This record gives sequence, C-alpha cells and structure tokens, in this order.
Amino acid sequence: MSNVLVIGAGGVSSVTVHKMAMLPNVFKNITLASRTLKKCQDIQTKVKEKYNININIAKLDADNINETVKLINKISPFLIINLALPYQDLNIMEACLITNTHYLDTANYEPKDEAKFEYSWQWDYSKKFQEKGLMALLGSGFDPGVTNVYTAHTKKHFLNSIHSLDILDCNAGDHGHPFATNFNPEINIREVTSESKHWENNNWQVGPALTNKVSFDFPEIGPKNMYLMYHEELESLVKHFPEIKKARFWMTFGDSYLKHIEVLQNIGMTSIKPINYNGMDIVPLQFLKQVLPDPGSLGNRTKGKTCIGTIITGQKNGKEETHYTYNICDHEQCYEEVGSQAISYTTGVPAMIGAMLMIQKIWYKPGVWNVEQFDPDPFMDLLNKHGLPSQTIQLDKKLSF
Repeated sequence: MSNVLVIGAGGVSSVTVHKMAMLPNVFKNITLASRTLKKCQDIQTKVKEKYNININIAKLDADNINETVKLINKISPFLIINLALPYQDLNIMEACLITNTHYLDTANYEPKDEAKFEYSWQWDYSKKFQEKGLMALLGSGFDPGVTNVYTAHTKKHFLNSIHSLDILDCNAGDHGHPFATNFNPEINIREVTSESKHWENNNWQVGPALTNKVSFDFPEIGPKNMYLMYHEELESLVKHFPEIKKARFWMTFGDSYLKHIEVLQNIGMTSIKPINYNGMDIVPLQFLKQVLPDPGSLGNRTKGKTCIGTIITGQKNGKEETHYTYNICDHEQCYEEVGSQAISYTTGVPAMIGAMLMIQKIWYKPGVWNVEQFDPDPFMDLLNKHGLPSQTIQLDKKLSF
C-alpha cells in the first residue's frame, strides 16, 4: 500500500514527491515517471540531496495506455498519482482499471482539441471502478481540492445550509518576467481565455472571459482586482451541495498579464487549432508554451504571497452567516522548503495529502469521488501539519458584488 507511482514531472510533481519523501513511513516506495526522463532525474537528485532518500524513475508516454499498463505491472503500485496533463486523465484511468490500481488526480479531464472543462467523462467511470473495488479521487489539489474541502468543512461545522459560494484565488507573487504563467502555460492560457461561467438560478450563466472585474482586500496582501471565470470545482460543488443558489470563482490578474494575453489572442498565438508551417502541423499555443519561461524555473525569483479561500453564506439556526476560510502561502518560504514557488506548492501538498488518506484508508471507498464527498476534518488537520494552515473568520455581511 505504501508503493506509489507519480506520473508527470513538472513543478507540482516536484513538490508532491518532496513532501512524500518527508514521510518515508507512509510513502516507502516512490516511482516518478514522465515523457521527459531528464525532469525525473532532476527531481530524483534534489530529493536524494535533501533527504538522502532514493526515488525510482522511469520514462513514460502517458498517452499510451499499453505503455502505462506495462510500467504499472512492473512496479505494482497501490496508487497512481496523476500529475500529468488533463488530456491524459482518461487514458491513465483506463490503465488503472486494467491493472487494478487506485487513482488520484488534481485536475479534471479535458479534450486536447477543445477547451472544455467537465467532470462527466470521469464520473462515467464510477461504476467500473466500483465493480473492480477501486477508488478514484478527483481534484486533490488546491482549487479544485482544498477549496472543496473548505466548503465541506464550513457546511459541517458552521452552517446548516449553504446559499452562496465564492472562491477567491489571489496570486500576488512577482517573478520579474514581462510575461510568464505560474503553471503549465498551455493549461493556464486555455483556462483563463475560456468564457466565464457561474451557477445562479439553477443554471449556468455564461459570459465573455475576463470582463467582470471587482476589487477585493485580501488578507496580508491588500486590494487586488479579481475577475469572474469558470473553474471545474464549481461543477462538482453545486452537484454535491444542491442547496447552493449561487457559486462563483474569482482569480486575480495584473494589468500587464491581461495586456499580454490580449495581444497573444489577437495575433492567434493562444489558438489550439493546428496550422501548417513549413509542411508541419503545429498548435500555436503549444509553440507558445515552448518559448515562455518554464514555470518550474520561477521558484528562485518569485517573491510575494498567495491567498486562496472560500467565502460562504448560509443559514445557521435560522440566521444568515458568512464565513471566510483561506490560506496564505509565501513564495520564498515554499522555495526554501522544497525548491518551488507557491502555486506548485499549494497544489502539490494537497496531492500528497489525498494520497496519504487513501493509503491509510481514512478516505477509502470504491468508485469515482470528488474530495468534498468525504469527511473534511482529516484533510484539514493534515493541511495544518504539512504547510498549508487555514484561517476561518466570520464576516459581518455577505459579499456585495
């Protein structure tokens, strides 16, 4: 049960593997696999130097189900921790079913040729996982992940019912580049350029991307402009908390970042439709990814903090209450601990925690599940112990925007 396979060797994976290496009694055998073996070797070397613990590495094309099955059969892991691209989720889940292996990821599936974030493809696997006695835990990152846990925790401890949910994601870090993304550029840009979408009046309300702007005074950071956009945890949260009347996701962006995005869109560089260049089909966004700074290289130059949390209004004993639960994470402190900036840290730590809860069978049930469907208390306790402590305050009134 303590044998795990981590697929993907980006910034989040580096954090997850580092945090697992700190817990050798829980994670006794770690294998890291990626299409790019050099990235695995770099993480392997850093973990060895820091903790004197050896992790195994392997080259893997996770698009290839047979290749994934072959590797799983070779090392016989209890759990696959999928930190690869969201396009690969279904192939990895298929490999888990073939090999009778449990599954965890941090982001929902999306087709490679369409920017469509939706859980339905993965939820459709629930019966197959149940029949095999296997568990799949979806979205064990921060958002989705911790924000879902915050929602379940607020409902369990502070409110009888939830009326409105706002998820606020602020990154006040400065990496010094004119333009760079804090995680995989291809996924990040697809996400922020998609239409905004929020839940209201029992329906999804759709609008243009990055147009609905409000200012919010974030703890330890101050006032920042944040923009209404769609994020996948909204889909699962309104499903599992059907009393929610309004659910929204907000993310902060600086003016320079938005201007670069606007220019890149206008000249077609954010397109995911292939174009022919010198007889070769290339995807502009994938080409752009190659010329932008690697998010994994930003850690040693990023300063500032992140603040991510939930503001939830509901009923408690017949009275309306609003509770704000949030985490503050410092980029420089994250780099000092594990060599990564806070964006990778806030996703990598919850991935480790979800894996730990599955290995110890604290969260364990055959089927396909989102994190808010389990008892939030063990997850909250582990967040406090492993670098992502939260605070909850009661606000005088609900949000006015």
